[in-house]
Amino acid sequence: MTNAQGVPDFNVSVTGIVSPWRYCHDGTPPAHRAKRKPDQVVQRGRRHHGACPHRASHTMPTPAAQRHAQRFDRALRYIEQHLDDELTLDALSAVAHFSRFHFHRTFSAYVGVSVARYVQRMRLRRASFRLVSEPQESVLDIALQAGFDSGEAFARAFKRAFGQSPTEFRRQPEWHAWNAAFLFPPFIWSVTMQVDIVQFPATRIAALEHRGPTRDLPRTVQTFIAWRRHSGVSPVERCRTFGIPYGNPDTTPPADFRFDLCGELCEGEQVEANPQGVVEKTIPAGRCARVRHLGLRDRLGETIYPLYRDWLPASGETPRDFPLFFHYVTTAPGPDSEHDVTDVYLPLR
Repeated sequence: MTNAQGVPDFNVSVTGIVSPWRYCHDGTPPAHRAKRKPDQVVQRGRRHHGACPHRASHTMPTPAAQRHAQRFDRALRYIEQHLDDELTLDALSAVAHFSRFHFHRTFSAYVGVSVARYVQRMRLRRASFRLVSEPQESVLDIALQAGFDSGEAFARAFKRAFGQSPTEFRRQPEWHAWNAAFLFPPFIWSVTMQVDIVQFPATRIAALEHRGPTRDLPRTVQTFIAWRRHSGVSPVERCRTFGIPYGNPDTTPPADFRFDLCGELCEGEQVEANPQGVVEKTIPAGRCARVRHLGLRDRLGETIYPLYRDWLPASGETPRDFPLFFHYVTTAPGPDSEHDVTDVYLPLR
């Protein structure tokens, strides 16, 4: 809450302050969307910048959307109460009762920013209050207590967030710019999305794990292709090809990113020991939400984001504890093409 000059009320809890992260400029929550059936085609409008894309929708959220919001509100409250602790994805997903494989994407879709960025902004927010209300504390002490290794790192992050250095803010805070740092109007992509609930059978796969930056992924792809050709196992002509990301490449530190390149194992096929490191794994059986992505695979996010942001809260479904995975329906050699077809599977309980 703020007064007419935009100055925050220091007596209001963080929960009250952070609501703009999940609301548009007119106060309309993203959860307040028109009710849709889970298998209904989702029509998305023109991509907007700045203006609230939900301004026309003022219907009450569905019970499923309310339950979804309650899960992430628990996570937000937990962050508020544990800013001095290490806030890991495993801990936060457990608080929200959400699979750790899907929490990061769903959190970003619900709040508008990644977990890491949200936590840092909340720590900076608390530090900004201390700069104003505790003039006896040095900037360095406040920086260290906010989790920064140095005053320089704190100053860079603070100015990037609020447009002022900590010293400038302490001397004369620009509260309107401060408030703007907590407004993140969502983007709307032009997407037509048909979501189907399917029963995916248990599928044995030969898998080569990639670990490291996504820029190095093509090299791993070529290694896996060469192994399939040389071994004769999982021939691409009659066995399906899958990909399993174990994190969101947009929010996972590059060195920690993991991705399995997979080929279906036909009946009787085995993976023998090999220098490439290909091993046998299984994609477990279970219900999945399936949506087809048409076009370049480096734009898969334009299908994945609406699946988490729009369809999942309205559906009442809960992700299973297994990662999102891709079935590459077209596997023609060469670079990605506008004609590529990729089925995205979201495992459900």
